Amino acid sequence: MRIAILMANTDESSFADQHPKDGEKWTTLLANQRPDWDYVAFSVKDGDFPQELEVFDGFVITGSPASVHDDDAWVGQLSDLIRTLHAQKAPLFGACFGHQAIAKALGGKVEANPGGWVFGSTQMGISTPSPWVEAQRFRLYGAHIEQVTQMPEGATNIMTSEGCPIGGFRIDDHVFTTQNHPEMTPDFIAALIDELEGEKPAEVIARARTSLAQPADGPQFAEWIVRFFEHANAQG
Repeated sequence: MRIAILMANTDESSFADQHPKDGEKWTTLLANQRPDWDYVAFSVKDGDFPQELEVFDGFVITGSPASVHDDDAWVGQLSDLIRTLHAQKAPLFGACFGHQAIAKALGGKVEANPGGWVFGSTQMGISTPSPWVEAQRFRLYGAHIEQVTQMPEGATNIMTSEGCPIGGFRIDDHVFTTQNHPEMTPDFIAALIDELEGEKPAEVIARARTSLAQPADGPQFAEWIVRFFEHANAQG
């Protein structure tokens, strides 16, 4: 299979330069499960979008410190692409910003978290099993101040997350999302917490550091993502 990774991460800081870009993070995550697949990264936040959609078997929209409410041209272009992919029933997965962008582009709502920042290792649970994911509790790393508060028409809420009732949804067999970050590693989230100390409230940083004693299940979630792409393509 050939998967397009649509990189939405706008962080160009010195911190970001010290760590793998999202294209590499997502390629590593998924290739550990399906090493024979091809992964092609597009920096959509710089206006680099795939032109031949039909050559890809699936699309991943990454996280970003940007908001889906920003009026930057690339955000609008990404929304148009989401609607095109949805109309074509192309397999589409979104994480964090990607989850929110899919929801908003298709008619849902994204608003501020009532409880403020969700940051660190986050408890999640599958509320509605799907062909590619079983009912169970697990953890992913989270970093968000906004969340989906209303799903698009036709969506099913399939997972919950701490402080976030709509922790992920599906639409039929071609859309799958999560609010959190399966691609983040323990070393990266620890470094990110250190980087954001002084920028975020002290209690948010302290809570995030404490949470790291409970490791995340990124590899398990990666298996669900690749199974989603396999299932979606099998439906044809």
